[in-house]
Amino acid sequence: MRTDTRLSRMLHVLVHMHLLGGKETSETIALMLNTNPVVVRRTMARLKSHGIVQSEGGKGGGWVLARPAEEVSLLDVQAALSAEDIFAIGLSSDHPKCPVEAAVNSAVGGALEQAQVRFSETLQGITLADLASSFKKAE
Repeated sequence: MRTDTRLSRMLHVLVHMHLLGGKETSETIALMLNTNPVVVRRTMARLKSHGIVQSEGGKGGGWVLARPAEEVSLLDVQAALSAEDIFAIGLSSDHPKCPVEAAVNSAVGGALEQAQVRFSETLQGITLADLASSFKKAE
């Protein structure tokens, strides 16, 4: 199974943007991420639609944070990047009348729900500024 690294990669970019305090072009970000500028533009467009970044066109233009880093939680970024469940684990529905399947789904479904809530609460409590601050402390 392929691992989805969009959240960690975009947090990396957004913290750099915050620390540098300027505009970053899709080309510069693509070099940072070792990817294509088209992929960057597509991903940044998702962040833009959620009010996390904005684009400035023309000479000297690029991507900038739309809000202060203190106002952007990691959950905001996660929500912008994916509307899908964060866990790839799913429940079986092959035998809906089977009591064993129902018991398994109840246990696994409950655990998944708890994990999703905890993960979301944790991400909601951390901002881009917090990440930048922790980075500065580690230097």
